Amino acid sequence: MFVNRLMVTLLLVAASMSTAIAQTISPQMQEKAAQLAGEALADDLAYRLVESLTTEVGPRLAGTEAEKRARQWAVRKLSALGFANVRVEPFELPVWVRGLEEAAITAPFPQPLVIAALGGSTSTGPDGVEGEVAAFTSLADLAAAPVSAVQGKIVFIDEVMTRTQDGSGYSVAAVKRRNAAYTAQQKGALAVLIRSVGTSSHRFAHTGQMRRLTDSAADTGVPAAALSAPDADQLQRILRAHDGVRLRILLTPEQRPAGTSGNVVAEIPGTEAAGEIVLIGAHLDSWDQGTGAIDDGAGVGIVIAAARHLLVAGPGGLRRTVRIVLFGAEEVGLVGAKAYAQRHAQTLSQHIIASESDFGAGRIWRFDTGVDEARVAAAQELGVWIRQMGAGPGDNNATGGPDMKYLREAGVPVVGLRQNGWDYFDLHHTPNDTLDKIDPQDLAHNVAAWVSFVYLAANGGEYYR
Repeated sequence: MFVNRLMVTLLLVAASMSTAIAQTISPQMQEKAAQLAGEALADDLAYRLVESLTTEVGPRLAGTEAEKRARQWAVRKLSALGFANVRVEPFELPVWVRGLEEAAITAPFPQPLVIAALGGSTSTGPDGVEGEVAAFTSLADLAAAPVSAVQGKIVFIDEVMTRTQDGSGYSVAAVKRRNAAYTAQQKGALAVLIRSVGTSSHRFAHTGQMRRLTDSAADTGVPAAALSAPDADQLQRILRAHDGVRLRILLTPEQRPAGTSGNVVAEIPGTEAAGEIVLIGAHLDSWDQGTGAIDDGAGVGIVIAAARHLLVAGPGGLRRTVRIVLFGAEEVGLVGAKAYAQRHAQTLSQHIIASESDFGAGRIWRFDTGVDEARVAAAQELGVWIRQMGAGPGDNNATGGPDMKYLREAGVPVVGLRQNGWDYFDLHHTPNDTLDKIDPQDLAHNVAAWVSFVYLAANGGEYYR
């Protein structure tokens, strides 16, 4: 009943607002976008896709056999759903695989700690390392510390991540995850622990990828792991009361020299403007602890389901080609995104607009653009039905999503369908990223928003550069 009422409301609004929208979006297009959004709200395809991916494949670490099975799954699903030009565009990458991970306070109060090795971490060796703790409140404090305060010790960086709706606290907190191992190495540390880059109070440690500061073979970083928030609190209480706190850490990850990943691509070919591309994406890989339901199984389900509604929308087709890209190896450094941009470098000028769904399954609360300043008003019109569903207009600083980085830098216009991420970082990169955390109605809300945006982008007359 709610869905039917909302569909009627959208159609009535379409009729009443037709004179307020630019001539490039006709009243007929407005009505069709509203109809598609209403139909998407009543459909559960996105949820069924996420259920299938997380159940039949599970965790999908970049470059592994599991990620290969995810690509095979995607090709089967996209082909069965009727998309055209379904293919895998492969690329090579080094492969990091998690090993044993253990940590414990050895003095003054012996007890185990819950950790997760950071992606790209080196190994401690089979015997682990033990040393006195050198604690810092931030990466900057570690960088400013003298070598004598760090050398031969295990570094602990206890910086808390701020919970926000838009996830802006993540970029600040993630700096320590990316760089702590290398800064600690420069000062002679044995290993480094960071407070998890997350907002959960549960005893899960959040993994995530490190970043190299240089290309030097010697710049490997010290063994590095994230510490669960309750254990970080526990360690901090002991540090406040006692000097000479000692830890033991065992990490045995393996860095393999080469592996294969790939981007899965599918299309709805356009009609009179088939050479112009509207790209919608998500990433197919995940970390290896949970089943990758919110990061980014939800995005995979959202963009495929939205495109499927367009595929069966009826006569007339789409003026522009809609291209789905399920990126590989996002989690380990946007490797698939870079491979796509390089492979399609000669045709990036034909990409009219692009966006990625990679922030879970929370409802969309804002529509941002990242286009030429003269085109902002036209680009905001693509979100007209998203605003009717409760979202607000945003700014013109959209990134489009992580995998849009290289497209954006090449001049491809982007938009951001901003999801409510208030609890996203409770689950992100943890064993708790599982299907039960997804609300099917929220997922359908996303599909409805995406299908309305993509339909208008594929049929409108505007360019956004």
